[in-house]
Amino acid sequence: MSGACGGRCMRCYRSEGMNKRARIAFVAALAVAGAAALLLLAPIPQPQWYHDFADQRTLFVIPRFFDVVSNAPFFILGAIALWLLAAGRIRFVDPQERWLYAVFFLGILLTALTSAWYHLAPDDARLAGDRLTMTVAFMGWLAAQIAERFGVRAGLLLLPVLLALGIGSVLYWAATEAAGRGDLRLYGFVHFYPALLIPLLLGLFPSRYSRGGDVLAVLGLYALALTAEWFDRPLFEMTGVISGHTLKHLIAALAVCWMLRMLHLRRPVSPAQTSPAKSEASSTTASYSP
Repeated sequence: MSGACGGRCMRCYRSEGMNKRARIAFVAALAVAGAAALLLLAPIPQPQWYHDFADQRTLFVIPRFFDVVSNAPFFILGAIALWLLAAGRIRFVDPQERWLYAVFFLGILLTALTSAWYHLAPDDARLAGDRLTMTVAFMGWLAAQIAERFGVRAGLLLLPVLLALGIGSVLYWAATEAAGRGDLRLYGFVHFYPALLIPLLLGLFPSRYSRGGDVLAVLGLYALALTAEWFDRPLFEMTGVISGHTLKHLIAALAVCWMLRMLHLRRPVSPAQTSPAKSEASSTTASYSP
């Protein structure tokens, strides 16, 4: 039955429109269509100008100092989050969910190291290491979002598949680049598809937690970080102080901080408000203690 919205709101769309199976099929079809579209593109090699960052200043004998040290917030936030998870300071409806976020924050912590290492002497080989750890973070977060909407078991089962796909996309690019026929298509799909998929999941499948808007804020900050990276040199020439790539690191770290804040503030929603994993949520919510 339609509510005061006349059946136009997303909740009515979920309840009166497509059933869960149809919504899952819709998301899967988009994934297949996106993967198929890659085959229509020519192989995309890594542009070598990418390694020529605007801020080449050396300080304290560290080349590209600001691009290197701006990775420190990732290490600090990743270490804090892993400690909070290990200490049980971040609570979940199902304790197994913490492993998915542990993968995400471990990826963030390792990205601090690999990104700093890359910026000391940028080249394709070091960029591959940087992308490997970033992919671990992306896939961990995607698995966590799946767990919150389809059930923890689904997220845990898909995690190794997603990690294999993400790591495989980087290894494939590195191998083709070394062979002189670089191909970024698969890595581009793995990198950007979750950013499109997660808002879709947010709209079509309710989470067992509140503060879903924070997920969109995190994605918005990451999009802003990528925009700053694109304007690396113009921003450095305009300010003379900070480059777009350094700013990218800082904004992306803010996105990680926002996610950690979300995990601290969010609460389980009533089982009556969620359709996925309703029975699991109702049996465990009572044990949740913020």
